[in-house]
Amino acid sequence: MDRQEDIDASGRDKRDPPATGTTGVSPVDGSWLRRFLSHDSGPFAQFVKYGAIGVAATIVQMAVFYLLASTFCRCLGPDDWAVKWFGLPAVELSRFVRGLRFAVDTALGFTVANLFCWLMNRAFVFRPGKFVWYKEFGMFFGAAAGAMVLATGLAWVLINWVGLQTTAAVIIEVVVSFLVNFVARKFFIFKG
Repeated sequence: MDRQEDIDASGRDKRDPPATGTTGVSPVDGSWLRRFLSHDSGPFAQFVKYGAIGVAATIVQMAVFYLLASTFCRCLGPDDWAVKWFGLPAVELSRFVRGLRFAVDTALGFTVANLFCWLMNRAFVFRPGKFVWYKEFGMFFGAAAGAMVLATGLAWVLINWVGLQTTAAVIIEVVVSFLVNFVARKFFIFKG
């Protein structure tokens, strides 16, 4: 007769041999997904998860940015790609004012996206616990803020001095921030 402690959550007897040979990882029972999502999934899986969360955080940031840039703190010029492709409203502004509004919209999008990103990185990518949570949170936002200031400053210069389109500046800001943040988070903030 089976004892209750020998039965796992799926109803399978834990004493039975694994269904897929010696690995114990079956694509049918979802254990591969649990392993992939765990903190022990290895460096390649870690980078893939970081990238996926980065893409999701970027979507959050851009959604907040374009919501603000097309409504409350407008900064999209008539020649901007987002205006042409998605029909967002444009406004005629000096390069200086457009650059300032870009920075405000980016900062607000950054705040929302990084709260999301911190929670997801902590849960799925990096092992938390190197620091107490509030210090980790402060360091996470501090590193992200430093990367954002660097990237936004570069984008502001490109908008103001070169005349770069706002959407092109957003793309540059995202790439620079992504790279700086991965290094800071992997090697300085989390346990790796």
